[in-house]
Amino acid sequence: MRQYLLPEKGNFYKANMHMHTTVSDGCWTPEQAKEEYKKRGYSIMAYTDHEVMIPHDELNDENFLTILSTEIAVNAPWSEKGFWYVPTYHINIYAKDPHETVNPLFTEEKVFPKSRELVTDEMRKIHYERHYSVEAMNEMIATANKAGFLVSYNHPFWSIQGYEDYIGLEGVWGVELANYGCFRMGYQLDNSMQPIDDMLRKGKRVFPLATDDAHNPPDCFGSFIVLKADRLEYHTVMDALERGDFYASLGPTIDELYIEDGIVHISCSEARLISLTTECRFAAFAGDNHEKTLTSADFNINKYLELSRDTAKKGLPAKPYFRITVQDKEGRTAHTRAYFVDELL
Repeated sequence: MRQYLLPEKGNFYKANMHMHTTVSDGCWTPEQAKEEYKKRGYSIMAYTDHEVMIPHDELNDENFLTILSTEIAVNAPWSEKGFWYVPTYHINIYAKDPHETVNPLFTEEKVFPKSRELVTDEMRKIHYERHYSVEAMNEMIATANKAGFLVSYNHPFWSIQGYEDYIGLEGVWGVELANYGCFRMGYQLDNSMQPIDDMLRKGKRVFPLATDDAHNPPDCFGSFIVLKADRLEYHTVMDALERGDFYASLGPTIDELYIEDGIVHISCSEARLISLTTECRFAAFAGDNHEKTLTSADFNINKYLELSRDTAKKGLPAKPYFRITVQDKEGRTAHTRAYFVDELL
């Protein structure tokens, strides 16, 4: 029986899930950001200006949707070396309800000077004490989840963080595998699946995000997600995001993804290489012919499925999953989310 991993029906919508404007420290107004992204085929924008969550309903139209969101920072204690040496957690929170306009993690003293005129009395009713530790971050994430927000963990390498800083996080919905703004600044490792695979292998069902984190024009249009949903409507889009009905990309597109009789099929834009990765050493690839490209691939994972189910019967602590990467001739990649074996029919 065929099971679609990306929904069979619906429309594809291109989204930037991390954007800064003149509301905080970006150079474009929200209106300019919409104009520039929309004319390049984007349908969705999460305005994640620092610390203040500002609705932009006036920018919504039949072909463009804004997601209510903000980026929050939790810094380690500063040393005499200064900010360049300070580890930090950055998370984005995305409201599942467009009417949930109160940031449950608000702290007024963290608001950028430029944004302080936007602080309302309603915002001031919340004063969330922030502390730099995995335990404190888990409390923050739980608070946001309970209030109706999806939470992403952002650019771990720019943040000077490693395995011990993220592996214990709970309740995270998405992790940035690609942050184009950081990548352009020289943080090459902010284009890596490693933190996501680390978390997946521990059974944490996080989704891959490719974002711009744009502050200036050169930061824009480099990393995005493409989601599939019935229509461009807030709750429909947020439901698709929460289910993981999307892929992350720096260029290539994915048109179809399903599994049938143990064969995973993917159709995509022209690719040099298509690979399938799992939590163990089982892997597969198609392509890698420098003279030809391909637009589809089929991977027989029956042996892997049998191995995974046998492991589960033995009570071993495996968390079996597979994911697919598409790479084009320029080296740009697109990544599906991880599909855990227990999701398969």
